[in-house]
Amino acid sequence: MKPTLLVLAAGMGSRYGGLKQMDGLGPNGETIIDYSIFDAVQAGFGKVVYIVREYFREQMEQTVREKYSGVRCIDGEPLEFVFVTQELDKIPSRFTLNPDRQKPWGTAHAVLMAAEVIHEPFAVINGDDYYGKDSFRILGDWLREHENSRGVYSIVGFELENTLSESGGVSRGICSYDENRRLTDIVEHLNILRGTDGLIRGDNSNTEERVILEGKALCSMNMWGFTPDYFAGSAAIFDDFLEKNISELKKEYYIPYAVDCLVKSGQARTEVLSTPSHWFGVTYKEDRPAVVAKFKELADTGVYPSPLYK
Repeated sequence: MKPTLLVLAAGMGSRYGGLKQMDGLGPNGETIIDYSIFDAVQAGFGKVVYIVREYFREQMEQTVREKYSGVRCIDGEPLEFVFVTQELDKIPSRFTLNPDRQKPWGTAHAVLMAAEVIHEPFAVINGDDYYGKDSFRILGDWLREHENSRGVYSIVGFELENTLSESGGVSRGICSYDENRRLTDIVEHLNILRGTDGLIRGDNSNTEERVILEGKALCSMNMWGFTPDYFAGSAAIFDDFLEKNISELKKEYYIPYAVDCLVKSGQARTEVLSTPSHWFGVTYKEDRPAVVAKFKELADTGVYPSPLYK
């Protein structure tokens, strides 16, 4: 069984100032998504589903099909690509969209857009985050082990100290889990920074207090593992979400919220996987030079071929 990689690439990069999905950061103009797909193929994935916006779908699809035309899965078969759009009006017909709303419905809504094209265990990642080879290997193995499972999901937790930005504060969901490594809660913390005293602090979104955080605490970088039954459960929760928020202009339907509802209702459990990989990404424009330097280092040390695709 070859799991599918679902790439959330519909974001517009407001803080970054442009489409991060298309920005060439590697030594030969490789994007962050290029590295994620390279790692996923090596980890045994067989299909990539892109969630994009309609206004840049054609450009993205043309670029992708040209770039990856010769890529083969580990079994020698061509890597499959599917493109799906996330738009505001893609909601159940019984709801009427507020004409003043401009903000997308969120990451969990984006995942629902792929319900008709994914029928196997799948991973979800952000298009503008570098997750590392180990993360894809760990998650790919987990997905293959759960080919016939239902109601069992996973999240890859990164050590918090491996996910900070030198350009400003970041938001991270800190994971709590029981003795069986089952997720019990994710609490969003905002403006996370390492201070001059070496301590990491962030604003707890529940209590609004600024608290000290453990560097080894596992946090969510939106790297999830799901079986296809997730779609039906999430769609039902989205209906409930819209009942309460259809007139709102900014409320979003996020993956952690959907998972939390499924777990607390007894429909699912979520296993917390850990990775030694270091995350990096381009949250801010100021992050770009450091990311370019890291990809050059990875190429120079032979971690990746250069160019990545020939």
